[in-house]
Amino acid sequence: MNPEKRAPALDESYSDAANGVIAMARFAGARGWVPATSGNFSARIDRGRAALTATGANKAELTEAGVIEAEIFGPKHPRASAEAPLHLARYRNAPQIGAISHIHSMAATVLSRRHEGAGYVRLEGWELLKAFSGVETHETVLDVPIVPNDQDTDRLADVVEQRLAALDRAYGYLIAGHGLYVWGANAAETVRHMEAFDFLLNAQLHEEGFR
Repeated sequence: MNPEKRAPALDESYSDAANGVIAMARFAGARGWVPATSGNFSARIDRGRAALTATGANKAELTEAGVIEAEIFGPKHPRASAEAPLHLARYRNAPQIGAISHIHSMAATVLSRRHEGAGYVRLEGWELLKAFSGVETHETVLDVPIVPNDQDTDRLADVVEQRLAALDRAYGYLIAGHGLYVWGANAAETVRHMEAFDFLLNAQLHEEGFR
C-alpha cells in the first residue's frame, strides 16, 4: 500500500514516541550518519503533537532528556532545533506520516550537490527500491527531490512542501550540500526507508564512478 494513503495510529503516548525518536537517532548514530551532533529525528504523538530531538543533542547517544514535545500547529518550542519547521510542516501536510529522520550520510550529501542543477536524483532499476512501502518491483523509477539549502528554515519548509505537493509519491528529499530527510508511517518504517536510501544513494554514487 502506498504510504501516502495510510495513516499511523494516533494513540501513541509521549514516551512511546520519544522511544521511537531515540531508536532512530541511535541507529543513525551507529552508522555515522549524524556527525558532530548534526541531524534530527521526530515521531508523531497525535494530530497536534510530535516528539522531536532538542537542539544540540548528541543523536548517537540520545536519551529522553534530549527529546522535547513540540506542537505541530503551535508556537516553536524554546529547545527546538533550527530545523524543527521542516519536520512540523511535513506532519501538518501529510497526516499519514508517523516519523521523520534527517541524516547527513556521505552519499546523500555528495549527490545532493552533484545533481542540484537537475533538481533530483533518479534511482531506477535497483532491487532495494522494494524496501520502500508500496514499491513492489525493481522496475521502478524514484526521483528524489533536491531543494537548495536555506538558513531560513521556515521559508525552506514552504519550498519543500510546495515541491512535494506536486509529486505522486515521495519517501524523502535532499537539501543541497546538507543532507537527507526521510519519513514513514512509524519509526520502524522510517528506519527501513533511511537504510534503503543510504544503500541506494551509495550504489548510485558508485555507479556514477565518483565523477
